[in-house]
Amino acid sequence: MENCIFCKIIAGEISSTKIYEDDAVLAILDINPVNEGDTLVMPKKHYENMEALPEAELVALAKAVKKIGQALKNGLGISGYNVTLNNDPIAGQMIPHFHWHVIPRLSEDGLKLWPQRQYETTEDMEEAAKKIRTALE
Repeated sequence: MENCIFCKIIAGEISSTKIYEDDAVLAILDINPVNEGDTLVMPKKHYENMEALPEAELVALAKAVKKIGQALKNGLGISGYNVTLNNDPIAGQMIPHFHWHVIPRLSEDGLKLWPQRQYETTEDMEEAAKKIRTALE
């Protein structure tokens, strides 16, 4: 996609700090990191979201995320990280090119887990499950 900043980075038109690269995947440091080492892992081909991504490329990306995660632990001395995906603008996706964030976590970073809710009733829970199962058919 010609106006996609990640496509321009992949094409070498915009500089980045590369962490990992293979035939299908590019991983770069996020220029606005949550924590030091925050890495973006993306396919070299343009796909807007997870649903558009072919499964073979999803597997290649997952393997790269695993490598990056281990490298963050070993290289930065962290004990854990979050892997996040903002899929579509409503979920916070700012750049319409599929990518995962691999975010190193520190005990003192002040980040909190998402708040959790409860279903009002078991019937509400079952109704939500029914809608999702039906959509899978």
